[in-house]
Amino acid sequence: IPDEFRLEQNYPNPFNPSTHLEFGISNLEFVTLRVYDALGKEVVVLVNEMLSPGSYKTEFNGANYPSGIYYYRLEAGNFSEVRKMIFIK
Repeated sequence: IPDEFRLEQNYPNPFNPSTHLEFGISNLEFVTLRVYDALGKEVVVLVNEMLSPGSYKTEFNGANYPSGIYYYRLEAGNFSEVRKMIFIK
């Protein structure tokens, strides 16, 4: 169980067409993980649920989206972090 909230850099980056996103939470929290395009428009919600403490891994598939820079944001309780990823077709 992680002793703090964390959001890892996606792998691989740049990616085509899918990438893995990993995060850890240290308390029972309602967690959201969203992906945004370069203009800040929400593209998809990958996680939107109450999660127990632990490490988690999810996948983002960009096959139906244009190439470019995307951002993913993890929110859990008072924790919030954003990271950048690059999609190249």
